[in-house]
Amino acid sequence: MALRHPSSWLASLTLLTLLSILVPTNALYFYMDGRQSKCFYEDLPKDTLVAGTFETEVINPNTHQYSVDASMKVLITVVETFDNDHQIVSKREAHSGRLTFTAADSGQHKICFTPETDVATGGWLTGPAGAVKFTVDLAIGETSKIETEDKDKMKDLVQRVKDLNSRLHDIRREQVYQREREAEFRDQSETTNSRVVRWALIQVAVLSAACAWQLSHLRSFFIKQKLT
Repeated sequence: MALRHPSSWLASLTLLTLLSILVPTNALYFYMDGRQSKCFYEDLPKDTLVAGTFETEVINPNTHQYSVDASMKVLITVVETFDNDHQIVSKREAHSGRLTFTAADSGQHKICFTPETDVATGGWLTGPAGAVKFTVDLAIGETSKIETEDKDKMKDLVQRVKDLNSRLHDIRREQVYQREREAEFRDQSETTNSRVVRWALIQVAVLSAACAWQLSHLRSFFIKQKLT
């Protein structure tokens, strides 16, 4: 077998190194035991945005298959190791979720994930090795990637806002229609009331005339009766 020239071997190694750098990294996963914490150390410049997603799966001792455990909680902490381990993030999430924070100062940050739950088969201390499969995908300073991941959510929010605006326009049209109906009903009521008052005055006038005629007639009748 012919041996390669050292220069060609070095060129191939350099090409492989460049390709490994250019290939985008995917989410990594690892296995954890008990309440074990997994930490990542990142040297972040000031105002660097860090965002990512995580999800957990618990092994089934009977089938030896990993599946989601809804009771799983994950404790997420972020510590500034350069500032006497100053903690800037500490929160508990569900078995899967998102992590987002911005580096307030430049320096090394320690990002830790700790699963918290009780396995049905005796708890963490008696659980099998590698009982939890943890998948993490972090994007550091890649705002374009973060925006791409949140694009669907933003579209959904925009659509909800549009729906709310349409609903508000419908409510306003309904209010205008109701005001027009109220104005029409008010005009109708005023017209009816004026007619009622007019007829009441006419009836009073007629009754007054009838009463006056009757009194006049009775007076004439009594006068004639006295004369006779």
